[in-house]
Amino acid sequence: MKETKALDKLDIISYKHDGELHRVWKNVDKVFESDESIIIINNEVDVIDGDGRKWKTREPAVCYFYKKYWFNIICMLRNDAIYYYCNLSSPYVVDKEGIKYIDYDLDVKVYPGGDIIDLDEDEFSFNTRYLHYSPDIIHIIKRNRAILKGIIARGEEPFNSESVYAWYNLYLSQNPDAALAKIENKNNLENQDNDEKDETKYPERKPKDGYRKNYKNHKFHKKNNFKKFKKSSN
Repeated sequence: MKETKALDKLDIISYKHDGELHRVWKNVDKVFESDESIIIINNEVDVIDGDGRKWKTREPAVCYFYKKYWFNIICMLRNDAIYYYCNLSSPYVVDKEGIKYIDYDLDVKVYPGGDIIDLDEDEFSFNTRYLHYSPDIIHIIKRNRAILKGIIARGEEPFNSESVYAWYNLYLSQNPDAALAKIENKNNLENQDNDEKDETKYPERKPKDGYRKNYKNHKFHKKNNFKKFKKSSN
């Protein structure tokens, strides 16, 4: 288990079950890594969707990725409160290109007051047929959603503010520019509804020629990793 002494930059690269690129978060900061998890800070970083659309995150987030669980957790810091967005996904792998995982559609959102909302059941149902999710995948994803909700109910890390702010403050202590930006940006966030991306600011567009070619070697080879992931979830 190790805490990162100097912030390491890397990309987060997510895929769909068929290996298609889903989304890339550029140049996030790794603050912690162990054999079982990675914690990164995502602070106003550039994001590229699989269709080539580009946008930028609007608030800092502390993000947890796991080798044991089939989900990752995004802890978004908004107006002195934490909103949690949990993605059902494969466990991550890391290579020279970044953190990689497969997105499995289902999401769980947790509000500061404790309300929990399940999201994207229709997308999961559609992709179960369209992308041919196996019975094993369906079982693992639904079982891990139940595990996730148990962690939420028990208030385990990161579903307690102290742990999230501890990692964020560590990041700020090693990144003076981010600490200054935190002060400057606070007032800009107070009157914004951050539940959705600003679609008018980041309009839909067609991918540039060669965009997918740049990522053709980034495909997540699920056949090579599925047995390992399945074993880790048992």
